[in-house]
Amino acid sequence: MNTIRSVCVYCGSSPGRDETYAKAGHLLGRSLARSGLRLIYGGGTKGIMGAVAEGALRAGGKVTGIIPRFLINKEATETALDRLDELVITDNMHERKHRMFEKSDAFVALPGGIGTVEEIVEVMTWGQLGHHRKPIVFGNVGGFWDPMLALLDHMAAEGFIHTAQRVKPLVVNDPEAIVAAIMVAGSSVDAPTEGVQSVIDKM
Repeated sequence: MNTIRSVCVYCGSSPGRDETYAKAGHLLGRSLARSGLRLIYGGGTKGIMGAVAEGALRAGGKVTGIIPRFLINKEATETALDRLDELVITDNMHERKHRMFEKSDAFVALPGGIGTVEEIVEVMTWGQLGHHRKPIVFGNVGGFWDPMLALLDHMAAEGFIHTAQRVKPLVVNDPEAIVAAIMVAGSSVDAPTEGVQSVIDKM
């Protein structure tokens, strides 16, 4: 039985220099909607964040935006946020990340900056510690994540990732192939995707 019902997408609140990044976001959002999967994301209505949400909404998908109160006017507009069918406003970034984790059955990192890296690495860390088995995907648009993937290989080769078998992120170059990869991974997970609540609360 496939456990994937919602997918968290981490990505930049800016569009980046290459227009293919925002296009990839739009395509992923549309793919999620057409597959009946809810998009969970950081609530931004600009940049790649906005493109993912727009793609899902235009295809009739369900979208949950989770955003700290202090970022509403920086990463979004209240008018645009009204289009989301669910909006969660948190007090801080820490709460935002936990709510995104709790509501999501899988995670995707599209191109983004330091915040995007921090979010996907934290989810990978929790997976390495055995707190969840939810699929993790690097949407490697135009090879964007190649340096990051090389760093992970280097860490493992140098003996700093001792439980790498617990974290095997999928690397998918084509944004329209991400959903299929997640669904296959979700159907093959042999343990609950949910984390242990008592452990999550201590993170």
